[in-house]
Amino acid sequence: MKNIFAILILSILILTVVTISAQEKGNNINIIPKPKSIVVNEGTFNLNPLTKIYYKNEAKQIAEYLNQIISPSTGFDLIMKVWDDKVEDNSIIISLSNSLTNFGKEGYTLAVNSNNVFLEASELNGLFYGVQTLRQLLPVEIETKVKVDNVEWKIPCVVILDEPEFIWRGLNLDCCRHFMTKEFVKRYIDLLAYHKFNTLHWHLTEDQAWRIEIKKYPELTKKGAFRTYDDGSVYGGFYTQEDIKEVVAYAQSRFINVVPEIEMPGHSTAAISCYPEISCTGGPFEVGTFWGIYYDIYCAGNEKTFQFLENVINEVVDLFPGKYIHIGGDEAPKNRWKECPKCQQRINDENLKDEHELQSYFVKRMEKFINSKGKQIIGWDEILEGGLAPEATVQSWRGVKGAIDAAKQGHDVIVSPTSHCYFDYPVDVTDMQKVYLFDPVPAELT
Repeated sequence: MKNIFAILILSILILTVVTISAQEKGNNINIIPKPKSIVVNEGTFNLNPLTKIYYKNEAKQIAEYLNQIISPSTGFDLIMKVWDDKVEDNSIIISLSNSLTNFGKEGYTLAVNSNNVFLEASELNGLFYGVQTLRQLLPVEIETKVKVDNVEWKIPCVVILDEPEFIWRGLNLDCCRHFMTKEFVKRYIDLLAYHKFNTLHWHLTEDQAWRIEIKKYPELTKKGAFRTYDDGSVYGGFYTQEDIKEVVAYAQSRFINVVPEIEMPGHSTAAISCYPEISCTGGPFEVGTFWGIYYDIYCAGNEKTFQFLENVINEVVDLFPGKYIHIGGDEAPKNRWKECPKCQQRINDENLKDEHELQSYFVKRMEKFINSKGKQIIGWDEILEGGLAPEATVQSWRGVKGAIDAAKQGHDVIVSPTSHCYFDYPVDVTDMQKVYLFDPVPAELT
């Protein structure tokens, strides 16, 4: 009976005569993001207290997660059992299998009929995303954290085949200009998961704050995590390394990779306010209190700068198990470097043309060190200036030109232009429809 699951899915597909959008059929089905393929059939599956969840052993965590989603609002304490390949009525079946589809690591198949719900994928990631689709098919009250009465927990009969369009689906969370509590970050992760994002880009250092504990440099969070305004008020906060580990583990349970951003060489006022010897002028500096671009940045001619950053990265890589470290690289004014004897000496010693090539030297040097730790770098599109680091991924924010240029040089790119992807803009500038309809693949690359 090991092939019965695939046979049942195929039977449903064969019985379906026409594929039509749920909206056209009047079922009021709204799934974000829209699945690759959805077939809507007549009828519903009625979730009730006697519904059972069956799962393959490897998928137990997904079954438990689904039960956690269902339980608060419905009040149901559903029985969970290991699936023995037998299909019972009034059941939800969660299975890992390669027998039917080849949707890769993150794809899934979801088939609902009046008797059963079948969820299948080749990896746990896919099953997890299938659960997100399933919860969006349920009445909206399923998201309530307390029991809701007088709701019919009906799931429309559908067959959904789905896989993501892009391997990187992320949102940036800037916790520097505004500090977000650990609980807020976890809630943000839940919302990412709900919409099938797989990456949290966590912005942790800035002119206005240094938010991550670095044990070798305690001043970074003792002083650098807080800014003082003219009226004497103090604003700030930071994450201990234990906080970071907790958030990363929580994200992993939602199949989300956390990419830390440690800005360099610019947006570094908070750091050099604590350790002014790694600036060009020696300070003194205060943690930034206004938004914008600050002229004082890390000194590219000072070996102490690289010792500092390498020590920071040594602690960062131990906290974040993912492949990437984001190093920023944006909005680094060259004013101080032009006047700095050490920076000018570096330009001469390395036979560099100008300060743009000095930034390229800076980025390439840090990339080499980060690569030695088994990681790769991501940088904003300014890292193209002066020559791109060999293995860098470019995140294009000033339009899409940076993405086009980097892709043509054979580099991976992340497309997040301010025109469509910056949610701090007014809604009349960047509304939901504009964001949702944005195609991140430039026409020049198709």
